[in-house]
Amino acid sequence: MFKPARLIAAAAMLFAANAFAGVDTETDANEVILAGHDAVAYFTDNRPVAGSPDYTAIYNGAIYRFATARNRDTFKADPARYAPAYGGYCALGTSFGKKFEVDGKAFRIVDGQLYVNKNLNVYETWKKDIPGNIEKADGHWPAIRDVAADAL
Repeated sequence: MFKPARLIAAAAMLFAANAFAGVDTETDANEVILAGHDAVAYFTDNRPVAGSPDYTAIYNGAIYRFATARNRDTFKADPARYAPAYGGYCALGTSFGKKFEVDGKAFRIVDGQLYVNKNLNVYETWKKDIPGNIEKADGHWPAIRDVAADAL
């Protein structure tokens, strides 16, 4: 017999499961990515800018914060353009097949793609061979994308 309440409950559970970031996205305990920094500001201001909980958008289950409503709206119009490589995990760590959290302050835009690193010290190592590190990370990412960081 058809039970609408069960169907609604199942749909709600499916939606809730897909609403949150998974292991393929580096977020904090509140599902915020990039340590709360504004993804658009990396491109427009060429520096890390703290986002505000007043201006947010959700993409791939992660909560992005923005410094302004304009940046939020810019992101929402084309989120893939501004989302970081490797789900926001450290680009150098990914080149070794690992997933490390980031502080949001160490970044570089290469060929229109945002790459973030654990911190400025790690970034200094990463930038010594950016093309090589990206190539290695691109090779590892498909295998580690859906694996929890602590399982690597």
